[in-house]
Amino acid sequence: MKTGSCLCGAVTFEVSGDLRPSVACHCTQCRKTSGHYWSATQVPSDRLTLTRSDGLQWYQSSPTARRGFCSVCGSSLFWEMDGEGATSIGTGTLDGDTGLHTEKHIFVADKGDYYEIADGLPQKEQG
Repeated sequence: MKTGSCLCGAVTFEVSGDLRPSVACHCTQCRKTSGHYWSATQVPSDRLTLTRSDGLQWYQSSPTARRGFCSVCGSSLFWEMDGEGATSIGTGTLDGDTGLHTEKHIFVADKGDYYEIADGLPQKEQG
């Protein structure tokens, strides 16, 4: 069981089972919501339990996906594709050591010009 939260604690959660390796997304939407690129793990939605959701708000960021964030402190927490049955969880929102590693970079065609990706991991121009 892993736990996580937003910065202020108005949203807390538990995740059961294994987590997918983290994926770094460099798309414009992820950069706009996080201030840089966004790195996320993912689980089937039924393995994510909200233990406190006072501050949780959802924003429909595209016709097919929504983003969960804390309305109190502004932390970006979740991303869900409609009908996928899975929730992406910002890896940085997990408490303590995660045991995860970054698997790949996606949407690198959209990355900012102010940084380089030089870790040697696979890069995909799109998703």
